[in-house]
Amino acid sequence: MPKLTVDGVGEFEVPQGKRLVAALTDEAGIDQLHACGGNARCTTCRVEFLAGEPDKMTVAERDLLAARGLSGIRLSCQIACDHDMTVRAISRFAGSGRKDAGSPVAPDIQPPPQWVQK
Repeated sequence: MPKLTVDGVGEFEVPQGKRLVAALTDEAGIDQLHACGGNARCTTCRVEFLAGEPDKMTVAERDLLAARGLSGIRLSCQIACDHDMTVRAISRFAGSGRKDAGSPVAPDIQPPPQWVQK
């Protein structure tokens, strides 16, 4: 099982292949935002990698980050926990002013991923 370390929170074992956004909420108990339901449409699920950043990303993540002019972050909804990683959760429900953290997240990456090198 991959190990997920969340800065300032702790270390957690995560089922192989589980979406990072779901691991943050389920295993780490983080109030991670995911306003679009984990479909790479909003960037509210962003995290900063401190170690173990994947070397590939989905086309949906790449295009959305580029369209928003964002760098140095990743979208947790577009990442599978398939190796050890350390992240800083930077997009949290607390203090966001939103009515909830977001719609339920499907178990598989959505939209169906097309992978590119980061």
